[in-house]
Amino acid sequence: MPSTKENVTSMTEAIEIDPKTGLPLNNKSAIDEKQIRETKEENITDGAKTEEEKKEKDDKESNGAAAAIKEEAIPVETEPKTGISFPVKLLEDGKLLKAVGLRKKSMLGMGLKIYAFGIYADNEKLKEFVVSKIGKAPSKPTKEMYQIVIDSDFGMMVRLVIVFSGLSMSVVRKNFYEGLGAAIKKLTGSKNEELTKKIMGEASDDIKLTSGSVIEISRLPGYVLQTKVMGEIVSKVESELLCRAYIYMYLGEDPFDKEAKEKFGASMLSML
Repeated sequence: MPSTKENVTSMTEAIEIDPKTGLPLNNKSAIDEKQIRETKEENITDGAKTEEEKKEKDDKESNGAAAAIKEEAIPVETEPKTGISFPVKLLEDGKLLKAVGLRKKSMLGMGLKIYAFGIYADNEKLKEFVVSKIGKAPSKPTKEMYQIVIDSDFGMMVRLVIVFSGLSMSVVRKNFYEGLGAAIKKLTGSKNEELTKKIMGEASDDIKLTSGSVIEISRLPGYVLQTKVMGEIVSKVESELLCRAYIYMYLGEDPFDKEAKEKFGASMLSML
């Protein structure tokens, strides 16, 4: 490594001085120093960017791994007749699973399994409504308790998982029209086909729903009924009657699955 004296000598030799003015004629050394300094700064900046990018990548991988672990850690409940499992808690909004069941349809004298379903609810809001409107806990769930849930507007969601393979969207749509139409007639005394047909209104008939396909129909606060087909929103309708009719199909007088209704009722009793 050159000594300090050698450095000074080298710099002196590299600079020519004007004898008249005493000013340097050749500023090569100063230029070189500036270039060196700028190069170092660029290297530091590039290094910082590289470290920042690396940290960002590591954070994403870490968060992804944590989310996967968190999802795996959530227990599930299995619908016994189909073997389809439902998480007991939804990660996106914290709704809790209150019951699982099976929707069957009679065709050609046979009871075909159409879809398994899980009923989710905003647990805190459900408890708030039940506790405020029901005094002493009854020995078993009452019609009044179910009616509270049907008429209220707190968040609920029914996740449907298709069991019967080969269904088209048009078949599922027709099935919902029939169920909702019957529920609206029970509640009002007459059908309302125009309102009924707004659910799944934008879903294409060409969609093929194979076994395992997921449909999520949510009652959002403010009496909004939202439908998602395989993660895509296909309808969002603001209607108190439509919301009431939809929940009625699962918790009303003639539910799709009586055992699922009873389990939902038992969950309400446990809150009192």
